[in-house]
Amino acid sequence: MTEFWHFLLLTLQIFILIAFLMVLFQIIVDLFSDKKMGGWGKALWIVLLIVFPILGALIYLIARGRGMNERRLAAAQEAQAATQEYIRNSARQGSATELAAAKQLLDSGTITQEEFDRIKAQVVGA
Repeated sequence: MTEFWHFLLLTLQIFILIAFLMVLFQIIVDLFSDKKMGGWGKALWIVLLIVFPILGALIYLIARGRGMNERRLAAAQEAQAATQEYIRNSARQGSATELAAAKQLLDSGTITQEEFDRIKAQVVGA
């Protein structure tokens, strides 16, 4: 029976270690992604996290936890805006390519002027 409790305790310890490492890495990522904090401030936080890891992590989360959330939210909004811009640019580029292909077909005599105008109206209206 004691082997079971040892196994259970070991599992709990591994879980706590992994959770702590995740928090520690998240703090380090946040620390280096903060553009407002200077190099000395970042260095002091890293030293604190190395010398007193649990205490340093708790102090960081209490002192800068709200800022972590705000920086993450800003980064997510920035990524979403970049994605939307990429989608808009891709749609414009696709429309321009389609219009250029239709113009080539018109110039080669494959389609009539009415068909080109219809394609152009669809592309410009889209």
